This record gives sequence, structure tokens and C-alpha cells, in this order.
Amino acid sequence: MRFFHLADLHIGKQMNGYSLGEDQAFILNRVTGLAKERQPDAVLLAGDVFDKTVPSAEAYTLLDDFLGTLTQACPECRVLMIAGNHDSPERLSYASGFLKRHGIHISTMPPGKPEEHLLCTTLTDEYGPVHFWFLPYTRPGYVRELLGEAGLSCEESIRRLLAREAVDFSQRNVLLAHQFVTGGSREDARDPELCDSETAIPQVGGADRVHMSVFDGFDYVALGHIHGPQRLGRDTVRYSGSMLKYSVSEAGQSKTVTEVNLGPKGKTELTFLPLEPLREVRALEGTLEEILELGSRYAHDYVSITLTDREELFAPRDALERVYDHILELKIARYEEMASRLAGETHSLMTDPMDVFSAFYRDVTGEEPQEEETELMREILSELSAGREGGEL
Repeated sequence: MRFFHLADLHIGKQMNGYSLGEDQAFILNRVTGLAKERQPDAVLLAGDVFDKTVPSAEAYTLLDDFLGTLTQACPECRVLMIAGNHDSPERLSYASGFLKRHGIHISTMPPGKPEEHLLCTTLTDEYGPVHFWFLPYTRPGYVRELLGEAGLSCEESIRRLLAREAVDFSQRNVLLAHQFVTGGSREDARDPELCDSETAIPQVGGADRVHMSVFDGFDYVALGHIHGPQRLGRDTVRYSGSMLKYSVSEAGQSKTVTEVNLGPKGKTELTFLPLEPLREVRALEGTLEEILELGSRYAHDYVSITLTDREELFAPRDALERVYDHILELKIARYEEMASRLAGETHSLMTDPMDVFSAFYRDVTGEEPQEEETELMREILSELSAGREGGEL
């Protein structure tokens, strides 16, 4: 049984004000091309299909185009999809009955009533059945009535949800889940590596954390929620990561499609199919002259720029914007260093405004303020003080 593991499409997302629609259409076409070439039995989408709970019309169109071309490119392929924390269950499940008849299976909420259960879809290969279990993004409040107990952690809630299903672990089972899952030993549980583009911050006290041991017995756990591709403890409990880089912190990552080849029970092989984006995300550092020269190679990429010039620059952003199309951020290294030093100093040592002025002047110019500048600052401070006393400020 061969399937693709994808997650965190975030269709409709923007990055620092730039629309990523064209980039997302390009990368989804690459996935479709890989599906046509590899002909997997299934494509798993482990949550955060959309970036917002109320997607735009353009976002809906992009998903519709992707699912349409995917099922045409790989007619025998099943698409298995769950909702993530960014998705609206109602909107993502729209037309789910129609989509199921075309091989697209969607689960958007965990069971909420005693008669409800986790969605399970079974596919068969030469080694027998493979059961695909759907666990959409779950909070304890979603299942409190079903489990009949308040105050459960997210981990305990999910443990009990899975126990209700009486999964036959003598057969092959795959789980789709969109949660904050920790790895390592139970005594030394370690959080996954995070990226700046993940807006869901782990809750204080770890209430949202789910240890990977909850999923023991599953032959593969296809996780979504974290944008950096990584394994948790074992190769078969894995975040596929997002297909595009959604922050500068991901500049060094290699984005891939995770292809899982599930053989007989206990035999799993992974292949990572590289995804080359329409535009890269890059962190560039150097003098203004050096960065401008790099424009011949990286002008159309999304770039974070740090300028290392020590001298004062005149309108550097204007010069850079004439070369680069998508500047995510611009940093001046010496200003960053100055801010760091000032932040690290004890404020009680510099309560005199003239001391603060002198320190700032030295950091900016590298020299001590002259008598003329010092006297001018004293006059300004005196006028400000007189204005406060007179009630003018």
C-alpha cells in the first residue's frame, strides 16, 4: 500500500502581506504531477487545508482545482482528509457526501454522541486490508459530553476516543491526526521543533500536548499541525510539514512529499519526494552593495535582508525594492546590535535623560557628543520640563 502524506496546505495564506495564491497553485500542481507519476493508492491531507475558518472564494477555487486534477491524474487514488485547527468543520465538510462518491473522504469533527465513531476507510492490497482512521483536530471540550467527564487533558481525551474503537492491531492501521504531539520517552517528553509560521502556541501547562505513546500500535501516524518535517521517536510517527515555507525560520528546510510504502505488517519504507517552489524563502546577509549584486539570482524570491554596513545608509529600502520583488523584512545589523545592548543594560544605571542621550549618540555615531549637541539637548529637555509644569503637554 503506497500513499502520500501531506499536511498544512494553508490555502489562502499570506506571508508578510504577500498573497501566496500563485505559489500554492504551483506547488499543488507539482503534487498532482508526482501523483500522476507515482500513482499512489491514497493521498492523506492531515489538516489545515485552509488558512482561515472563512476561506476566500479564491481559496475554495484552488482546492477544487487541486482535487479535480488530482483525481484525474490518479483515478484509482483515494483522498483522505481531516480538519485542522485553522479549518471550519462546517465549511470543509460541505458536499462531503458527493465527494465521497468520487473517492474523497473527509472527517471534520471527532465523535460527539455515543452512536458516533471515528471515521475509518479500509483499502486492500496483496497483503490484506489497511484501515485508515481519521482523527480531526480535537479539544477536550469537543468530546466532554461523549466521554462523560470534565477536566480531561487533550491526551487523555484522545486516548479514550481511540479505546472506544477497539482497533485490531494485528492488522495494519494508519492514523491521520492534527494535534500537538510530543516525542521522546514519557519521562523526557520533547516538543517538536516549531516554526515562526505556526500561530497555535502550546497552552500553558501542556494541556494540549499528546504524547506519541497514545498512538502505539498504529503502523503509521500521519500528523499535521507543525510546519517543519520531522519524526517523533520513530520514523512512523511523523509530521510531513507544510509544502511551502511560510516564514523566514523555514528558510533552511527542505520541503517534500512523504511517500509511505506499507508492506506486510511491521514493514514500512519512506521516500521523500522533493518539492521545488515557484519562489524560495531566503535569508540574505551582507552589505548593501553585496545584497544588490545578489539580486541577479534572487530578485523574485521572498527575502529577509540583514545589512551589515557600519556606516549610515541613505534610503536602503528604496534601493533594495528596485531590485527585489518580495522583501519580507529589512534589518540593519548595527541597529539590531544597539537595541540588544540597550535592552541588556540595567535601566536604573541610566535614569538621567542626558546619560540616555549620550549613550544613544555613541551607539549611532561611534563618537562622544560635542558640546554644541549636548547643550541643544539640554535646551530641549528644559523646554519639555517647562511644558509639563505649565500643563501644555
